[in-house]
Amino acid sequence: LAIELAAARLRLLTPRQIADRLDDRFRLLTSGSRTVLPRQQTLRAVVDWSWELLDEAERTVLRRLSVFAGGCDLAAAEAVCADPHDPAPYDAADILGSLVDKSLVLAEPDEDHGMRYRMLETIHEYAGERAAAHPADARDTARRHAAHYLAFAEEAEPLIRSAAQLPWIRRVETELDNLRAALHTSAVEDADTEAAQRLVFALGWFWWLRNYRAEGAEWTTRILALTPDIPAEGTPAYWRFMRLQVLDMFLLAESNSADRFRTPAYQDLAAHIKDTFRHGSPETTRFPGMLWPATSFLTGTALEFHADLDRSVANCRAHAGEWELGIVLMLRAHVAIDVTGGLAAVDADLAELHEIAHRVGDRWTRAQVASAAGEVALSRGRYADARVEYEECLRLAREVGASVEAPFAIARIAETAYCAGDLDDAEKLLAEAARESDRFGGVYDVATFAGLLSALVALQRGDAAGARRECDRARAEAERITVPAQLTAGLDTVDAVLAGREQGPAAGLARIGPALAAAVTARCAERILAGMAEAAAMLLADADLPAEAVRSLAAATAWRAGHPRSVPERDAVDGLPERTRALLGADRHRREEAAGAALTPAALAATLTAEFSGSR
Repeated sequence: LAIELAAARLRLLTPRQIADRLDDRFRLLTSGSRTVLPRQQTLRAVVDWSWELLDEAERTVLRRLSVFAGGCDLAAAEAVCADPHDPAPYDAADILGSLVDKSLVLAEPDEDHGMRYRMLETIHEYAGERAAAHPADARDTARRHAAHYLAFAEEAEPLIRSAAQLPWIRRVETELDNLRAALHTSAVEDADTEAAQRLVFALGWFWWLRNYRAEGAEWTTRILALTPDIPAEGTPAYWRFMRLQVLDMFLLAESNSADRFRTPAYQDLAAHIKDTFRHGSPETTRFPGMLWPATSFLTGTALEFHADLDRSVANCRAHAGEWELGIVLMLRAHVAIDVTGGLAAVDADLAELHEIAHRVGDRWTRAQVASAAGEVALSRGRYADARVEYEECLRLAREVGASVEAPFAIARIAETAYCAGDLDDAEKLLAEAARESDRFGGVYDVATFAGLLSALVALQRGDAAGARRECDRARAEAERITVPAQLTAGLDTVDAVLAGREQGPAAGLARIGPALAAAVTARCAERILAGMAEAAAMLLADADLPAEAVRSLAAATAWRAGHPRSVPERDAVDGLPERTRALLGADRHRREEAAGAALTPAALAATLTAEFSGSR
């Protein structure tokens, strides 16, 4: 009937106009044939006729079923559609079966949780209109619906962090529209701050894991607005408010530029968060509270970041479960790999993380542990081992549906290929990472890292124009987010090398000194600092300063502490010792090497900056 009525409208409206009006299908699909029964002349008439055939209990259940968005399972239907205060209680399951028999409700198998029930959109819209005619009952039904899905979300939350996570993640995905409706009821219609906050905390990790971060940020920001004044310190309401502040910052960070968080207001908020969470208690270790040290990273005030991470680890050891401890240990391990002196201390955390990941079973945790192990192996020159770890990270990320992690894992696999000297494989993997990132609306840190790696590949191929293009693209992406210091250092190094090729070695040296100084201040890892010193050595040699080149290369070698250079790094300095030895003589070359080996990164940065900063 609906098709016939819509076809009749083609005399008046285009298909596009009909489609645009189908949200009000009962007004659109009227004026059927006058030669048929009255109940077949309009869409509303035929549904009215079906409605009139129902008894009162069936009408009540059908009205109440309209509160569901995207269908429901039997437990939800029973919890929401049966009001204990009804004057004549009834069995909701029996009535649901009757509605299925009458084709007003569809029953479909669900792979994880038995049968699932839904109405066709036309019936759903009609039942919603009937529910609106009983506002008190509709309001009570919506509250039972919100309460049911709050309980469901709180049951699911720990399970989506466990070995049993895959079916539970699918269940949360299936119920996502119902969970959104429950959030709307709690946060908008009822302004029930506590219920809304509890639902947000139950969904927060799911939002992060499955890349609903922008949507989650909209809800956290909206629910924070329900609490204009900070609750009294130490109360449950205060801790919920503070944890919500942490979650809001992290979710917003995914879709906002770094500048948003460098304001005095956010810096004050980060300082307040640190003061609140650093003292340690069970409340400070509940997700996302245990991530409090990283708020200062967002605001650019991370002077005590590493000490704060140690405090958070200690708090979690005293008060938290293994998953929370694992998350903070993982953050500390990733940070340690990237900072000066950290690589030597990371093995103990990594060993503990392997044990925790095995016991907890969460695939995201296991993926992150594999990623950290890959970083350690890559930093130590074990590129084949690093690739195995990153491929395991990619497998687990895809298995758990962590769409944001997958393109970054592919880019890190590309880095192992680049370091091993396989530029063709690196380029192929970078293209795959870009496609994977584009599928999910762009992943900015991947774009920045992939741009840097693409620039390095272009440099290795001798394509200066391509390297400049990729470097500029990566910098533009970096402006959209807060990027790690080692990415900035890498881009600065490429920029200095390109400046040396485009404008002469003095222009490159004018850039590399301040860039190295900034990397030292940011405590970048030794291999990053060494790469910058090696770039400086090549520029110094090209500037006919062989003694300075020897010292810079010797300093880089000392900072590497026995860890090998990658194939491209080895190729870049290939022949430099012989070239400088021929100019200086063997004895002086040895003296300059000894002097360079004693240089600290800060000392070399200061020398380069002082001698060449005016050469731009």
